Amino acid sequence: MERKHKRLATPRAAGAAGVVFAVLMAAAIVLVRIALPGGEDGANLDAGQRSGIRTALELVPFAGIAFLWFMGALREQAGRAEDRFVATVFLGSGVVFVATLFGAAAAAGTVLGEGRQQGPSFGSHFAYALLTTYAMRMAAVFIITTSTIGRRLGVFPRPLVVVGYLAGLTLLVAGTGVPWSELVFPAWALLLSLNILWGRRPSTAAPAPPA
Repeated sequence: MERKHKRLATPRAAGAAGVVFAVLMAAAIVLVRIALPGGEDGANLDAGQRSGIRTALELVPFAGIAFLWFMGALREQAGRAEDRFVATVFLGSGVVFVATLFGAAAAAGTVLGEGRQQGPSFGSHFAYALLTTYAMRMAAVFIITTSTIGRRLGVFPRPLVVVGYLAGLTLLVAGTGVPWSELVFPAWALLLSLNILWGRRPSTAAPAPPA
């Protein structure tokens, strides 16, 4: 009974962590996008923009932690049936995404101390590049590999798999060319999490039909 309870708890953990990550990540992206719409110089930011960056920086660590929990719970669902090659890319892209996200947050934090600086701000441009280019590329790989695992194991409905591939290709190809495209990742994570929580609710195993 205890073993069965642990198995049933995994989808709920993945869904809950995914929802938390999606909400926190979307909020952080919106705040950073409003404060640094094009990677502006730190000296040109007003008090409201600085407050927005500060709030986003407080959200990012919790978003990263929730994402790691989300990723671990998803991998636990795959179990021994996962393909080692795809699982390695899945794990690697997720870890690099979190590392790049934290790097972008650290770079954005330097903007808060540039109020009196004159000239170009390295921190704001660096944070903008990390978030919109490198972090989102890793997010694209994570979406595509997750959708591939879900398709092969038959745990994701076909429409969700198609949406995942489209979202991944959008982030992989569009990059900084499409404003606010970073929100595609938390939107996909929220959709996947809601599907896990509501679309695949654990139920008591039914007895096998007679042969």
